[in-house]
Amino acid sequence: MAQKTDDSKKSDPDSSGVVASALLPSVAPLLLFDEEKEKEAKKEKKKKARKNIWFDVKTQRGFIRKELRGQYYFEYFNYTDAERNPDPYIRDVYWYDPKEKAIKTEGYSKTQGYLLHGPYERLVNDVVVESGMFYYGMKHKTWMLFDSKNVLQDKSHFSEGWPKESRISYYNRASNSIEEIIPVQYGLEEGNYFHFHENQQIAVTGEYKYGEKVGLWTEYWDTQNTKAIRKREIQYQEEPYTKSFRPYIRAEWDKDGNLLYRKENLN
Repeated sequence: MAQKTDDSKKSDPDSSGVVASALLPSVAPLLLFDEEKEKEAKKEKKKKARKNIWFDVKTQRGFIRKELRGQYYFEYFNYTDAERNPDPYIRDVYWYDPKEKAIKTEGYSKTQGYLLHGPYERLVNDVVVESGMFYYGMKHKTWMLFDSKNVLQDKSHFSEGWPKESRISYYNRASNSIEEIIPVQYGLEEGNYFHFHENQQIAVTGEYKYGEKVGLWTEYWDTQNTKAIRKREIQYQEEPYTKSFRPYIRAEWDKDGNLLYRKENLN
């Protein structure tokens, strides 16, 4: 049952709509996929005499080996300890956790591990089944998937974490003023979605999986880049194709970040 909330609940995480300043446009992505930049990237291949230097960054070589049901799984990768914060707009940021000897996509911090940077290969026994390139933890350039006989099954292209198929619209192309980013991979919406106010402040964030809206989608007030304040949250299915699920408004806030409404947990 839905009802208005009591503002006295100080411990309520919804009591304020104000959120992290990382959503302000100082970190907005520039997504004009530049063909000239791609040509420059190809020249990078000619510089491999400088071992383990990728995109002008010194890296270290990593290796993970696992055995499961009589098969051996290998991952070869490069990683960097260079000071770099991952792009907050990218959903999957890949990093190496040396304590657990594993590659992860969530929970990265500079004190816990290292961003993948450079070439990557995954093998089953002695056959390469996946290969690609990372750029500060983000998929970059061409990625390829192979079957157990090393026959190419799929190929995809990325630019610093963004699938090249992504649909991007601009308020002003000349000034790179982005209106909307719809992430697309293999012909379906896949990844983090963003809509911007004309002044480039975040207006809407959400996530797609297999062409379906999933999780929490959030709308933000236009505060002229002074604060990031939630306007409304809409809850979608947690996993795609959950036919029995109906989206609902989870919470709303006014322009000052005061909670106006929250749907009570039915569990």
